[in-house]
Amino acid sequence: MNTSYKFAIQRILTEYLSQQQKKPHNKYIVLYRAIKKCIHNLELPHDWLLPSTRILAGELDLSRTTVIKAYELLLLEKLIISKPGSGNRINYQNIAEKSGGSKKKLIDAGIYPEISHKGQSYLKNISLINRLPNDNLAFRPGLPPLDVFPVNQWKKLLNTYWRHVKSSGLSYSHSTGLTELKKSICNYLNISRNIKCNADQIVIVSGSLQSLYLIANTLIDKGDSVVLENPIFPNVHSVFKSSEANLIPVDLDNEGISIDEMNLISHKKPKLIHTTPSNHYPLGIRMSLKRRLEILQWASDNKALIIENDYENEIANFDNNIPTIYSLDTEDRTIYMGTFNRLLHPSIRLGYMIVPQYLIRVVEALQEHSHRFVSPSIQIVMNQFIEKNYLYQHIKNGIEVAKERHDIFISEFEKVSRTMHIQPKPFSSFHLLAYFNSATTTEKESEVIKQLTEHNVTTFSLSKCYIGTPKKQGLILGYSSVRPVVMKRKIKKMGELI
Repeated sequence: MNTSYKFAIQRILTEYLSQQQKKPHNKYIVLYRAIKKCIHNLELPHDWLLPSTRILAGELDLSRTTVIKAYELLLLEKLIISKPGSGNRINYQNIAEKSGGSKKKLIDAGIYPEISHKGQSYLKNISLINRLPNDNLAFRPGLPPLDVFPVNQWKKLLNTYWRHVKSSGLSYSHSTGLTELKKSICNYLNISRNIKCNADQIVIVSGSLQSLYLIANTLIDKGDSVVLENPIFPNVHSVFKSSEANLIPVDLDNEGISIDEMNLISHKKPKLIHTTPSNHYPLGIRMSLKRRLEILQWASDNKALIIENDYENEIANFDNNIPTIYSLDTEDRTIYMGTFNRLLHPSIRLGYMIVPQYLIRVVEALQEHSHRFVSPSIQIVMNQFIEKNYLYQHIKNGIEVAKERHDIFISEFEKVSRTMHIQPKPFSSFHLLAYFNSATTTEKESEVIKQLTEHNVTTFSLSKCYIGTPKKQGLILGYSSVRPVVMKRKIKKMGELI
């Protein structure tokens, strides 16, 4: 018998026997009331498949006619629904929503232990993170061209893995990642970015946010200073603010993070400097070689570490490469972060970071105590994806598609927009910035975003990226995952709304 049926029958049987002790009724009435009470007590979840009439009749020692009559009464009350070929399913979504999905009554929180100060801090800052639980791709930032991902290549590699996997491969894995993948990433970074590192310095993670979480917990105590570019990824802001760091926002000039402002805050002794040198988020400024060397010298003089968040290096450096900060560093004080989520697709949940030698054991210990390890099957398939040259091919294809869509987006946007304009800069990212033509407020920006969201157009807020008072308002628009025909329709709708 289906295990799910067995659990449901146990619930129904217990209540059926209880109902039988009450005033006698026809058996089908007793069964109907028993199932109804199980539903109202939330003992059978919404959309749960009920046993067939034949199975339930056999288990309860009833006639099938009795069970059919009981089910018919439940259908009349719309407590269950019946679909041909799909059986009978529980249908009490409204009851579940009204009750909050639980029978537990609200209890005074004072009877429980207090939430930790750090837990409260993370809870307080969760609103900073850009998280939209919808499947609308237009025009959500942070997405590569999802429709050109080579699904069949990945599927074949994954099928091959499961066809040949040994039982030993299903056990626990090394917390910092599989050696073969780390070696492949070393080779990939050496060829593509002139980065030379040891495989034992690489930590495989689920993405940039996990890297930042590990770094913050490795280095930051309450009150420690951290330099952040301003504006910045809201997710980066959230992690370090939640870690109770003393945040030092530093503006950017046309060469990157301002070295003049950095010189003014030396006395605050920051432990970390977070930068996005290849393609600053969200302004798109590319840090010059001169500024990269200046930041390295500043970090050396002030005993600080640099986080080089190189999330879109492949796009920004595809035609005109500038050495990474990591490759210029002679003192092993740069933490280099990369991710495959923005190159392949976010659901893959796979990234990496290179950490200084003196931090390796601490980061590994944190991994052991928290995320433990990334799925070995994903790591092995990713290793094969790199070794077979599929990654290089996909990056080239993805950039070509994104460039085409980038140009179409700007052309279409300029046709319909009367109140906003696209930031003028060359193609270097999977997102664009749209500024208002006249002075506006964060309230007006929020109103526009809300109106677009109601019409299935997703955008992120520029003002939300600022630490403190926003200096600019605008929309961050992801275009690369939207097919041209859909893009044109959505942009036309935006023109009508804004």
